[in-house]
Amino acid sequence: MRIHLLPLAATAALLISCGAEPKPAAPEPANTATVAKPADEARRFPLANRLDTQVIDNHLLDKSFMPGGTLARYKKGKTEYGMFVAKLPTPQDAAFLLLDWNKALAGSKIEPAFGGYFGQDGPRPVFVFAKDAWIAGVAGLSEKDADLAARTLAAHLD
Repeated sequence: MRIHLLPLAATAALLISCGAEPKPAAPEPANTATVAKPADEARRFPLANRLDTQVIDNHLLDKSFMPGGTLARYKKGKTEYGMFVAKLPTPQDAAFLLLDWNKALAGSKIEPAFGGYFGQDGPRPVFVFAKDAWIAGVAGLSEKDADLAARTLAAHLD
């Protein structure tokens, strides 16, 4: 009796092992780190001479090292300039970005009384500083005017 069961067991084992081809696993979605959209921080900017504000999702001022943030455009007389802010997770992160700005600005020099850097970003002058977990700055003004505008901006950052 056992001899008759052997071919049956062998056939069953063969059928089990020859089952339908396994379906290919569904392709995993690309590993895209979802970065939260930055908050609209328009309330941080002075109102005088402000034209508009814009939330930038990533690479604020077209800098690869910058996260997203808020950009404000201003016009005083014939002079157009901008201010920007981005909030980072920690003050240390903001300090590291400040060092990246130091490298990115041509002719960068430290502003010891303020703790920021002033230099050229292409054709426009930029003054950038960190305050707590914020990285912020003024683009398009002379050093003296940028310092004054940055102090006003810094007063609006908590």
